[in-house]
Formats: sequence, structure tokens, C-alpha cells
Amino acid sequence: MRYLPHTQADIAEMLAAVGAESLDALFEQIPENSRRTRAFDLPEAMSEWELAEHLQALANAGGGDWQVFVHAGSQPHHIPVLVPYLASRSEFLTSYTPYQPEISQGTLQAIFEFQTLISRLVGMDITNASMYDGSTAMAEAALMAMRITKRRVVAVSGLVHPHWREVLATYLAPLADVELVTLPAGPDGRTDLSGLDGEPAVLIMQSPNFLGVIEDLRAAGVAVKALGGLLAAGFSEPFALGLIKSPGEQGADIVFGDAQSLGLAQEFGGPSLGLLSCKTEYVRQIPGRLVGRAKDIDGKEGFVLTLATREQHIRRSRAVSNICSNAGHCALTCAMFMAAIGGSGFRQTAQVNLDLAAYLRSGLEKLGFRPFSAAPVFNEFVMYAPDNYGAVYERLKSLKILAGLPLKLWAEALPGISLERAWLFGVTETSSKTQIDALLHEIGKGA
Repeated sequence: MRYLPHTQADIAEMLAAVGAESLDALFEQIPENSRRTRAFDLPEAMSEWELAEHLQALANAGGGDWQVFVHAGSQPHHIPVLVPYLASRSEFLTSYTPYQPEISQGTLQAIFEFQTLISRLVGMDITNASMYDGSTAMAEAALMAMRITKRRVVAVSGLVHPHWREVLATYLAPLADVELVTLPAGPDGRTDLSGLDGEPAVLIMQSPNFLGVIEDLRAAGVAVKALGGLLAAGFSEPFALGLIKSPGEQGADIVFGDAQSLGLAQEFGGPSLGLLSCKTEYVRQIPGRLVGRAKDIDGKEGFVLTLATREQHIRRSRAVSNICSNAGHCALTCAMFMAAIGGSGFRQTAQVNLDLAAYLRSGLEKLGFRPFSAAPVFNEFVMYAPDNYGAVYERLKSLKILAGLPLKLWAEALPGISLERAWLFGVTETSSKTQIDALLHEIGKGA
């Protein structure tokens, strides 16, 4: 919706209707120390082309013209031009929230299609109408599992993204008698399950994990279910599911994830989109909303809000979550993206990611880098770098090439792993073979 400013006549008419003499009089009930008295620090007015140039400069400052070989939870992917075009149409790009949902058939159908596509992707029965991001979806998965099992111990892999684990700890901190147990990493970059014991409500895993390694979710499910708990499996890179078995196929009871890769630009870190799916038997414990398809008394098919377990819809004492937004437009964009590339396009993109990562990894080995692990990876991997790589890394930054993430910065969050010369690299289809060759050539030149 375009911005339509009020004219002085509009303002005078509104003030007369409410009985105020001026705008200052309208706001006089607000204490003076709570009012803004200084002007906003905004640039002078610009022409349309000047503004476009300014916005492009801001975008470039965030890495728009850089070559980035780092993921760590946020991945660049090509977005078909039709996706932002369709998603920005006025029918979709609106601040309206469907509090009278059955009137909003288009909105409901879009959410229904999103739920269907994600459920097929992750191999689960039910997907809700989206969450904020992957970290909050993971925290809600833990709360779900505790309600289902009536247990208070949450086991989480130490190889889940450190920021996600911080969000989980924040969610659980106010709850009484909840124990959060972190399982260490094994030498191969996979979670060491040997310490899993007691009566866990849930085991939380991420695959590929923060180090890019693909976890053995089936073994994790067997281990936790032998103790009477549930397996919650997640991901930050959904394209990996184009080549590996879905979490549902590997025995997950709850699936969480982040769908930023699916049609959402990185945009300085957001907005993103959280995914949360489960088996049908746990549907009453899933937060948020579910859209279903039904028929009216005339037999006409329509879409309805089938289940809403948040406190805005039902009694607070019966609500399972106070989540207040379903990131609806992000979910719509995600559904458009998945429909645009289709199943075959999804698999082809995943294969390109895998091949490019293998090509970069092989090239780095020829330059003296050593693989952290022989375990399978997708489009991210850890390498031990030669001693002088820190200086090379800084030189590459001067060339607007961001080549890896120094994992020594994460040593405290990833205990038990030698990270002193470990670097996390990532590559997607947005990087060409030519760009990778140029990167390897620059690394080979040294500092």
C-alpha cells in the first residue's frame, strides 16, 4: 500500500471530530519526558533515481557485491524473479491479519498450500502456519515434547547452532524444574549419543549440523525412544532434504527448521521463517494455527481455520503458546518459491550445491587444507587451514571475498573440539565454478 499523507484539511477535520485544538493538544496526555522533541536524523529529499542509488549503496554495504563463502545458518540462494514479483502484489503484501479467517479465502489457501509443501518436504503429517524462525521453532518443539511426555529433561546436541541453543535456554529458563542437557560432539563432527540417559522428554538434533556434518538421525531416534523420549530433528538448510532422507523418514516425531533458503533473501539477517511439523497424534500440542480444507452446506469446497492453539484464539489456560504471528507473508513467499522450482528443480539445486562444495573442498585440500572430518556433508564443511591463512583471509577481505568463518570464535560454544585453525566454509549455486577457481587462485598466492 502506498503512503498517502494527510492534508492540512484532513488533520483539521480529525482534530475537530475529537475535540482537540491542535496536534500538540491531542498528545498532551503523554508525559513530556516520553515525547520526542528533536527532529529525525533523515537525509534531504531525493529523486527516485537518487533514492534507488542510495538504497543500492546500503545493500552493497551489507555484502551485496561481495563473494561470500560463509553460511553458519543463513544461506544465499537464487530466487526466481517471479517469486518477489508475485509476492509483492497488493493482494498479498498487506498488513491485514485474518481475524475473520473464512472471509480471507486467498490467505487461507496460501497457508494451506504452504503447509502441504512443507509436510511433503520434511516427511511429516502436519505443518503449522509457520513460526518466527528456526530457533523459536526449535524452542516450541521442546515445549511440545514436554507437554506430550510429561517429562522435564530436554537433551540437545551441542552441534545445534549455538545461537539456536541460546534461544532454547532462554525459553526454558523461566520454567520450574526443567533440566537442559547438552550432548558433546564426537571426533567425527557428529553428536556423541553415549551420554544420553535418564528420562529425556526429547532429544533435539540438527542435520546438517552447525559444522555442516549430516547426523545419523535414525540412530538418534532409536537411542532416545529406548528411553521413552521423542526425537525433534531440525535444519537451517532445507535444500539438503533434496538429496538425503527426510527427518520423518528417519524416525523424527517433531521437525523444526528455518526456511530462509526457500525464497527469502538474507537481508541483513531477516526476516526469516520458522517451520514446525509433527505426527498427527501430536497435533493438539502444536502451537500457532492450522488451515484445513472443507465443504460448506452446498458442497462447495473452501478453506477454514481448523485449529488455533494460541491464546488469542482460546482460553489462556488451554493455549499451548503465546506466539502472536505466523510470518504469513514469508510463508506465502516460501510456497511460491517451492511451487516455482518444483520437485525436480529442488533436487537439481541440491545436487549443484553438493557438487560445488565438493569442488571447493577438493581445491582447498590441494592448497594444504586438511578436512576436519570424513563424515558426509552437504554444502558446508570445516577445514583445518595452514598457519598463514589468517593473513590470507584478511587480504581476501580487502578484495571483497569472505572466505570462511574462523571457528575459534565459537570455541566456548563448541567445547571438546579442536577449533584453533578450523574454518567453516559454505557454497551454494550462487557461486560459480569460475568464482571458486578465482578464490582458490587468490588463496594460493598467499598473504
